[in-house]
Amino acid sequence: MSEYRRRMRERGYRPVQVWVPDVRTAQFAAEAHRQAALVALADQAGDDQAFVEAITVPWDEQE
Repeated sequence: MSEYRRRMRERGYRPVQVWVPDVRTAQFAAEAHRQAALVALADQAGDDQAFVEAITVPWDEQE
């Protein structure tokens, strides 16, 4: 592995470590369910979104 890393560094690459959620855990499943429920309720909050859109200026119309 160290030889591989050395060659990659010589080519101009560097190692990057990425941590991602473990989708196999009960905690992840519970959080995914919670967030999905919130998304499902988003349609009921249409008045809030309509207000935000009414007061928002598109980026290309700003001075």
